[in-house]
Amino acid sequence: MPVAAAEEFLADLFERAGLPSLASGQMACALVDADVAGLPSHGLSQADMYIRRLRLGSVSSVVKPIVVESRAAMAVLDAQGMFGHLAGDAAMQMAIERGKETGVGVVAVRNSFHFGAAARYTRQASARDCIGIAMCNTKPMMPAPGGLEKLVGNNPLSIALPVSDGPEFVLDMALSEAALGKIRVYEREGKPLPPTWAVDRNGEPTTDAKAAIDGMLLPSGGAKGFGLSLAINLMCSLLSQGPGGDEVVPLYGDLSKPFLCSLLFLAIDIEHFRPAEDFRNEASAELAKVRASRAQVPPRTPGERSWTKRQGDGGRIDIPRALSATLNALAEEMGSPKRLPS
Repeated sequence: MPVAAAEEFLADLFERAGLPSLASGQMACALVDADVAGLPSHGLSQADMYIRRLRLGSVSSVVKPIVVESRAAMAVLDAQGMFGHLAGDAAMQMAIERGKETGVGVVAVRNSFHFGAAARYTRQASARDCIGIAMCNTKPMMPAPGGLEKLVGNNPLSIALPVSDGPEFVLDMALSEAALGKIRVYEREGKPLPPTWAVDRNGEPTTDAKAAIDGMLLPSGGAKGFGLSLAINLMCSLLSQGPGGDEVVPLYGDLSKPFLCSLLFLAIDIEHFRPAEDFRNEASAELAKVRASRAQVPPRTPGERSWTKRQGDGGRIDIPRALSATLNALAEEMGSPKRLPS
């Protein structure tokens, strides 16, 4: 399906659900762009849940966060339960602006709804010759190594650096072996999980996606992933004075109950350290060296897969039939004449 048509379809649904027109277009572009980048777990697959939450009032139709605290290089924003994509765009733009003035900009956000793919925000920074860093906390879903209790979320982290040519450098990862959204894709498609992704409620390894969702995800890298995820939860929640740990409820639980989390964005302006062009050229050379290195399987640099997908999409995205059916049923329910191809 053409990207523009998918964006138009989604924007219409968001607007019918009560989001202002410009913000509806922004949300539609954010979700479709995730599919364009080969990240379907953060794309159209989220639209039904997002829009149902908006209609139920558990996501606010507010489109601008409140500035709670503001100093030279930092700010704290209150998203008031609005879509994290909108709050995240505003926060990263503020971080970039402050980075250009002072060398680094740091913006913490509290009371935000889910913000989608973290790479969305770090790529905005790298496009402005900044190093972009974005992270957020989620509901606890991972145990400590060897533990049987959910203690931390698989809190996502993204880092993006500007390059002069070739695939961009965009590290974007959840700190579990696999993101929950990816496991839900496996569940929807009836596919078994790799055995290292999750354990069931009793702490036993499982390849069943539903048992994994009911159980616990495993941290990437064991104790290292657990420690980094714990640090992200603490930084996001304590700097923003927002929700953290058990205060973050399930995203896919009771859709009438608000899902609120905390976000953190950093932008480091390269020109404050050295000429940005030199940085970009040297970064590109280092990444090319990695891709050209001897290996049994051709190595990829962080973000290369999504970059390649963007180059070859032809302005179109693939939408699974089951997802099309779900969203078309939602469109009919909301009185929209627009439809996705089935």
